[in-house]
Amino acid sequence: MKSAIIFDCEFLCLEGSQRRFWCAAHDPDPVVAQIGAVRLGLEDDFPLIATHKSYVRPIDRFGERYALDPFFSQLTGVTETDIETEGVTLKQALSDLDRFSAGARFWSWGKDELNMMAISCYVAGIQPSIPATRFDNAVKLLIAAGMPIEDLARTPSNKLAEYHGVDHPPLRGHDALDDALSIAYTLQHLMKAGKLRPDVFDRL
Repeated sequence: MKSAIIFDCEFLCLEGSQRRFWCAAHDPDPVVAQIGAVRLGLEDDFPLIATHKSYVRPIDRFGERYALDPFFSQLTGVTETDIETEGVTLKQALSDLDRFSAGARFWSWGKDELNMMAISCYVAGIQPSIPATRFDNAVKLLIAAGMPIEDLARTPSNKLAEYHGVDHPPLRGHDALDDALSIAYTLQHLMKAGKLRPDVFDRL
């Protein structure tokens, strides 16, 4: 079945990092610590075919493991135990994500791939393994479905399904997989309602 990959990432931060654009002297590099992805079918009833989640051991520019700030753990739910027991290298996480995608196009709420592929790979000293041509911005899909620009600007990914009145299981905001699910549930709902044509995924 033809499909698209909806993904989300969680990046290291301290309280206020986003507001400071990660530029304070004590801010960590915004490297990825968690990746979540959903395979969304683009045919028939547009099923959510499979999910993928990985924890990434975040390292600094000198190859040392970053400790998670308590603010980051509280925000995302990602703990030191998660990283220690389930964490993999960035190279492995990207390989696993690419394998999960089976060549399908990646969509995120914004441009998560820049932190995942550019910043994180640069800091880790590895080559990005998935080309930029395979990534796109899911905001374009919501524009195609008629969501007002002003609402897009103030609706984060974890509030998207709620905005569209989509009934779904409980989701935790700022969990990479749950945020990807919020987007996927919304796109599924819009395609079922005829507000978003599946061929738009190829035309944008």
